Amino acid sequence: MRMLGPIGAVALCIAAFVLSLRAGLSYGLANAISLGAGSVSLVAMSQCLVLAARPRFLEPAFGGLDRMYHLHKWLGIAALGAMVLHEQIELDFERWTRETGLGDFGKDVGEVAYYGLIVLILFSWIKRIPLINWEIPYRLWWFTHRLTGAFFALSVLHQLLVDMPFGRAEPLSVLLNASGLTGIACYIFIEFVAARWRRRGYRVANLAREAGATQLSLLPTGQAMRWRPGQFAFLSAPAPGLGEPHPFTIGLDPDVDNGIRVMVKPLGDWTRRLPDRLRPGDA
Repeated sequence: MRMLGPIGAVALCIAAFVLSLRAGLSYGLANAISLGAGSVSLVAMSQCLVLAARPRFLEPAFGGLDRMYHLHKWLGIAALGAMVLHEQIELDFERWTRETGLGDFGKDVGEVAYYGLIVLILFSWIKRIPLINWEIPYRLWWFTHRLTGAFFALSVLHQLLVDMPFGRAEPLSVLLNASGLTGIACYIFIEFVAARWRRRGYRVANLAREAGATQLSLLPTGQAMRWRPGQFAFLSAPAPGLGEPHPFTIGLDPDVDNGIRVMVKPLGDWTRRLPDRLRPGDA
């Protein structure tokens, strides 16, 4: 079951490339390859946004949210590579289509989206470059990473406006339009809906420092979460430096109904700050 999701994600990227060859080979191999690379990039980025939205119904098909995030990373890498290939092999349909002002504008939008996404993706991966020990502060990484959805929307606009020798009823166009709209919808959901819709209020009932970890006991201030042992929740707090959600495995608090308990190990800046910045009664 858990392989259905990755297989489906790869199949969508392959379908985008195959449909591009079908639509573009009549106009030359270079055009077909460039079209295929651009299509794969857009479909892969769309899937990145779908996975970032954390749809619960998809988790069984991937084997859990951690594996969804792992695939999210590799889809981002694939999108970057395909994007670079698309840019290097420039599409040239001048012999088969009439250029329009909107088409020229679409090309300019595509350039902005390309360079913006290149900068953001490389910025988020700078710590993986050999011999570079600098690690981006999490708050800065999170802020820049959220902008990728906006540049993806520009990529979709580019795809809609550029002059093509085939119509919108072409299967490739249908796939790209559906992927683009889905990705943009997920980005809007992530930015403006998810946090408010999923949020559940808890207060700190007890905070105990133990060897190598801090134990947090939490009580709901409203509707409690529904959960099972082994699942995890994303926690954030209004205390300074604790605003970004971080995932922790949920443990049952045996002394309080509807309470939960988490063990927080000091593995990064956020988790090191937590014991000194939270107090009993805090949200």
